[in-house]
Amino acid sequence: MRTLNSGTKIADLLKEYPFLLDYMAGLSPQFSRLKSPILLKTIGRVATVRQAAGFGGIPPAELLQRIRTEIERATGQGIEIESDEVPAPPLADMETRLEVLKDIIRRLHEGGDVEEQKRRFGELIKDVSPTEISRMEQTLIDEGMPEEEVKRLCDVHVQVFKESLEGQPLPSAIPGHPLHTLMEENKALEQHLATWNTLLERLEARGADWRSLRGEFSAGLTSLAEVEKHYLRKENQLFPLLEDKGVSGPSKVMWAIHDDIRAMLSDLRQRLDGENVTQFIAAGRKLSTAMADMIYKEEKILLPMTLESLDDSDWARVKRGEEEIGYAWVRPGTEWRPAVSAEGLPPLPAYQRPGATLELATGALTPEQINLLLTHLPVDVTFVDETDTVRYYSATAERIFPRSPAVIGRKVQNCHPPASVHLVNRILAAFRQGSRESAEFWIRLNERFVHIRYFAVRDAGGAYRGCLEVSQDATAIRGLQGERRLLDWE
Repeated sequence: MRTLNSGTKIADLLKEYPFLLDYMAGLSPQFSRLKSPILLKTIGRVATVRQAAGFGGIPPAELLQRIRTEIERATGQGIEIESDEVPAPPLADMETRLEVLKDIIRRLHEGGDVEEQKRRFGELIKDVSPTEISRMEQTLIDEGMPEEEVKRLCDVHVQVFKESLEGQPLPSAIPGHPLHTLMEENKALEQHLATWNTLLERLEARGADWRSLRGEFSAGLTSLAEVEKHYLRKENQLFPLLEDKGVSGPSKVMWAIHDDIRAMLSDLRQRLDGENVTQFIAAGRKLSTAMADMIYKEEKILLPMTLESLDDSDWARVKRGEEEIGYAWVRPGTEWRPAVSAEGLPPLPAYQRPGATLELATGALTPEQINLLLTHLPVDVTFVDETDTVRYYSATAERIFPRSPAVIGRKVQNCHPPASVHLVNRILAAFRQGSRESAEFWIRLNERFVHIRYFAVRDAGGAYRGCLEVSQDATAIRGLQGERRLLDWE
């Protein structure tokens, strides 16, 4: 007599009784996915009846009884069910674990119960690494799930995995290592958030004078806004290197959350002049929660995964570009030195290397002179070639939009927040097709009025060779009146 227990492998059952595949597909929509060759080779190959029950949302004892009844009905063979109280071990096969993680997120995407998915995770996976979470997000995006949807679910799936993530140590590095600096900035941000939350509590308390606290709230927002340098270093330093390793999805999701936080900071600055205290408190707490959640996601997912993915040469590249963007609240230590030779570091820019004069259409300049000319222009320029690859930006003394060397060689789409990529693609497509030659925008950036223009670059034959972005602080220019014909240096 054939015996079954909760440890019986699904693959063994399907090999012996192929008709069970169609039968199980009728028991649960999740089982119907076993008809997919990928799932059949992953989950179906290694999962036990107990684990499959968790996947299909059916109690193990009930699934065993149903399988027994169907086998006996179809074959006339007697089936005995053995008592088995030993918990199944977590799934070990990496591809199978990935499919289960993806299925958990898909169910949440479809409105599934968070607690039920936490239970499934505990039964089937039990623990998860930051790299697995990153790979899961990347695969879901590659398979068609919109980045905005992954972002929307980010807090929910962190909640599902939180117990596992809590048990993992924080990443660490010696002072001076870029990761150590990011962690120190997070500690400083936590202190500023504590001060901010205390201010909100004072405002909410009875008798608090909104007018007397506005100055403190303004100073608090200024302190919190320093996080911009922290986020810019992630976007311009870490994210490009992760893209080189084939990991772009999670970075785009995190960048979108950065933009949400930027919008919250801007909204609160505007509310400082308002009178609705209740709305200001609600917006202030929303900002505090979003910033604290970002710290958690960095330290539990992004930074551990980055530490696994990048080598010393990569970190040397990160280190080289940090100074151009700056630091939030802290100064980096000096103990860390990359364990790579000078040959292993990124090459020096051409203008710092000896070279011949470059013959131009209307003159000749050395690489050094070209660099000096471009960095002394009263505008910022960035050039993207015909393949949408960033080839150059002018490192002016006070760039309007910070850049770092890590963006060179990066696709321009990955240099913009996800919410604006569709505009970038529309402009480039129009330039490439020849239907447009320029596009312009103007925005308010804190107290500055910024004019941004894009120009199609074409060769002598009219072929599209790239796009030139020109950004200018036009605040003073807008205020000019009358004429000035004499030198006024007094």
